[in-house]
Amino acid sequence: MGMTLTEKILARAADRPNLIPGENVWVTVDLLMTHDVCGPGTIGVFKKEFGDDAQVWDREKIVLIPDHYIFTRDARANRNVDILRAFAREQNIKYFYDITDLANFKANPDYKGVCHIALAQEGHTRPGEILLGTDSHTCNAGAFGQFATGIGNTDAAFVMGTGKILLKVPPTMHFIFDGEMPPYLLAKDLILHVIGDIGVGGANYRALQLAGEAVAAMTMEERMTLCNMAIEAGGKNGVIAPDRTTFDYVQQRTSRPFTPLYADADAEYFYEKHYDVSRLEPVVAKPHSPDNRATVRDCRDVKIDRVYIGSCTGGKITDFFHAAQLMKGQEVKVPTYLVPATQKVYDDLFTTKLDGLTLAEIFLQAGCIEPSAPSCAACLGGPQDTFGRLNEPEVCVSTTNRNFPGRMGSKQAQIYLASPFTAAASALTGYVTDPREFLS
Repeated sequence: MGMTLTEKILARAADRPNLIPGENVWVTVDLLMTHDVCGPGTIGVFKKEFGDDAQVWDREKIVLIPDHYIFTRDARANRNVDILRAFAREQNIKYFYDITDLANFKANPDYKGVCHIALAQEGHTRPGEILLGTDSHTCNAGAFGQFATGIGNTDAAFVMGTGKILLKVPPTMHFIFDGEMPPYLLAKDLILHVIGDIGVGGANYRALQLAGEAVAAMTMEERMTLCNMAIEAGGKNGVIAPDRTTFDYVQQRTSRPFTPLYADADAEYFYEKHYDVSRLEPVVAKPHSPDNRATVRDCRDVKIDRVYIGSCTGGKITDFFHAAQLMKGQEVKVPTYLVPATQKVYDDLFTTKLDGLTLAEIFLQAGCIEPSAPSCAACLGGPQDTFGRLNEPEVCVSTTNRNFPGRMGSKQAQIYLASPFTAAASALTGYVTDPREFLS
């Protein structure tokens, strides 16, 4: 019996010729990422278990990225960044993407931004490898044909000291997207369809292998959107087989060698489902769960208070380009917050053009709030002074990944998860709006 893509990657890392779901195996880790929320806890466990003077297993295979609770005057949040900074200095960590000007709410030129998108842009996501992070959306990197998943602080501390982890091989669910994407659909719509079908627990400790003509035609950024939300279905990881699009993206960002792996033709899947994308329509996830799916047209009477475009899921340059396609020459009816995922995305907003105007010009002329410095910002609430935080019980259409009560601030707020197309269309009307009203 052949192996799925996830099984192939884990077998390589375990130096095993074959693996089957349910096996527990020790694997060698290629990269560990932690940030300002979980980093201090991971560091604390590492020092407790390995000793105050212990050295990390490999200073070039650990990435530290403050990105969650930053650009705030909250002393405890700033202290977390101080702990990362001291540890990076003590261990001589090669990849520490510091944010130093916290007091003035500005990004340091060396600061990168939200960890998952920064990892990709800095060449840390490579086919065939094992990437672990102390964040559930680490599964984002599965778009590059690698095994990427979130782990807890204790596991991360063990990896930090040894470069190893014990993993149970997950069974694989296979989702195939056939056909050509309609001009009004985006990857966010596809993954919301999947989560709506199987539920937030439908893929508990299972791999989501995503494939098909529609996926093959996607950019790397759209593929990241698909894998990013595997965790919203309970998935251990999401993964897409690497191809020329993958190789071009990775090789432009790193010279490190990698070995792409692929599922066997006779691989056995726990579950398999085909979608004809030409028959799908724009959807949202209504409050208060990512699997509370509804078509956008069925929510057209929902009046909204604001729109939020950002996060690791919906704050990439392609996400903003898609939103700008609808907003050009139009005027938003509600406050519209723009939070680029990384410093590069922020810079690109002022250089990427659509019909002669930069994206930033399009957004500002439409009446959007000026783009913020890159961070996770309101995607997970954060301190009271976090940019875009829902401090009131408002209704928000958001390109983020979760809409649980209190996720973006107020527990009474209502969040509708949507694609950048739907978010932009909704900003222009003040109601949850189908992008087909603005796209021919």
